[in-house]
Amino acid sequence: MPEHELEFQQIHDVYRPRIARYLARLAGEDDAEDLCQEVFAKVDRGLGSFRAEAGLSTWIYRIATNAFHDRLRSRSYRQRRMETPSPAEEIDGLKDVPDTADRPPSAEQQVIREEMIACIRGYIDQLPEDYRLVLLLSEEEGFKNREIAEILQISLENVKIRLHRARAKLKESLEGHCDFYLDERSEIACDRRQNDD
Repeated sequence: MPEHELEFQQIHDVYRPRIARYLARLAGEDDAEDLCQEVFAKVDRGLGSFRAEAGLSTWIYRIATNAFHDRLRSRSYRQRRMETPSPAEEIDGLKDVPDTADRPPSAEQQVIREEMIACIRGYIDQLPEDYRLVLLLSEEEGFKNREIAEILQISLENVKIRLHRARAKLKESLEGHCDFYLDERSEIACDRRQNDD
């Protein structure tokens, strides 16, 4: 096997799960697989000219982010997104979280935790695209601000501003729709407030 193919296979094996998760959060599960294949085809083609001016991970995430933006601009993708329920509508479909007075056994606690995570992710998904991207790259993917600037090809100052605004908007949404408390394990938990309809 040629050295280039060996290097690509190693890169693919290491980064594919991360990129697939990232793209699923950005574009949804339905489009993540196709986008992931597109990203790694571009990585394979560009590996020979990769000059390592940026880190390998930031280069791959930049390709993934650009592939997502290209998909976002496509007419068929925009049409599908208009027909799909919004994250807020999906969150409203989740079961109500039980009252703090009667805590469920640990298996149910795990289900509640998963619903809480889905709820928070729903509010993240409602953020403007620029804010959502920096928040995902920072909080879920673990990139430093400088790396996010390289991935998104914006200034470091712009990354800091977007992150600050994204966190402020997320906090505002959560405080406006959720009641926070400490559970029996002294971990922060939240209940979604009932609508006043």
